[in-house]
Amino acid sequence: MKKFVQIAFLLIGGALGLVFLPPLYELLHLSSNPWLDNPYVSVALGALLLFTLSFAFSDYFVRLISWMEEVLFKVPIGDLLFGTLGLIIGLIVAYFLGFAIDSIGFPIITKVLPIILSFVLGYLGFRVGFKKRDELIQLFTLRGNNTKKKASEGVEPQEVRGSYKLLDTSVIIDGRIADISETGFIEGTLVVPQFVLTELQHIADSSDTLKRTRGRRGLDILKKLQDERMTKVQITEEDFEDVQEVDLKLVRLAKKMENDTQIVTNDFNLNKVCELHHVKVLNINDLANAVKPVVIPGEDMQVMVIKDGKEHNQGVAYLDDGTMIVVEGGRSYIGQAITVTVTSVLQTSAGRMIFAKPKDD
Repeated sequence: MKKFVQIAFLLIGGALGLVFLPPLYELLHLSSNPWLDNPYVSVALGALLLFTLSFAFSDYFVRLISWMEEVLFKVPIGDLLFGTLGLIIGLIVAYFLGFAIDSIGFPIITKVLPIILSFVLGYLGFRVGFKKRDELIQLFTLRGNNTKKKASEGVEPQEVRGSYKLLDTSVIIDGRIADISETGFIEGTLVVPQFVLTELQHIADSSDTLKRTRGRRGLDILKKLQDERMTKVQITEEDFEDVQEVDLKLVRLAKKMENDTQIVTNDFNLNKVCELHHVKVLNINDLANAVKPVVIPGEDMQVMVIKDGKEHNQGVAYLDDGTMIVVEGGRSYIGQAITVTVTSVLQTSAGRMIFAKPKDD
């Protein structure tokens, strides 16, 4: 790289010598000298001068290029591509504005203002292309799909909005999202932010055995989601450095993305936070409760009382799906299979609880 920088200095020096040395000779009244006022000599002097300077500054340029390489390698290729397209569009706009500025007539303005516009519009174009990548991809995708639909069906295409599902850490570790996705009930694209992956990695590297197992399970679930063909999984590098909590980052990311973006979770507290921020949320526990068999008060069922409850003389039993049954007066039946009569059912986003009492003989 150092040799490359020195060769670049050599070529640039030759070009600058050819352009700037002849006017300098005239200014110093040296243009009458045939040895100096010669394009080959000008190129040689300019190249020699900058090549000499390259030995003093090449190390700094090598560090600069290495730093730029490191930054560019970390940037996703999609962000880089759309940022470059935005930069080109900004420079084209600045170029055409330069024609209008030429008509002003003031030499200072006509020479300085186009340069300033090129920097400003080029930077703005790069930032817009970089930040709006997902929206631009979505726009072109929707237009392409609508055109194909119109050509194939011969009808006016309807606008179809993309659907994104943001996965939080708890629902990935839970694992049921993989089974739901495999059945085809999840529409759209599953989006996993990089900060959620980072949290999963920290959990998987924890010294606590239980946490480590849960973190590795979450990574396995993500791999399973990527391998299956029913749902597309996308990992986004979008992050919010000013926020530390992962839940708040998810809420802000959902707001920044399209209106149809939903957060998929089984965290009751995150569910409430999303409702406060008017962010759409899909709670896996709500889905699990919805597909559970309906239990009606007055219905009889056979249960095994396994432990005592919190209140006096209560017993606790569980259904096969994990639903807890609180049996009034069931403490004396611990370890026995008895028939109980359902008295009431309490169902919330945190789960379902059934209250029952022993059936009288």
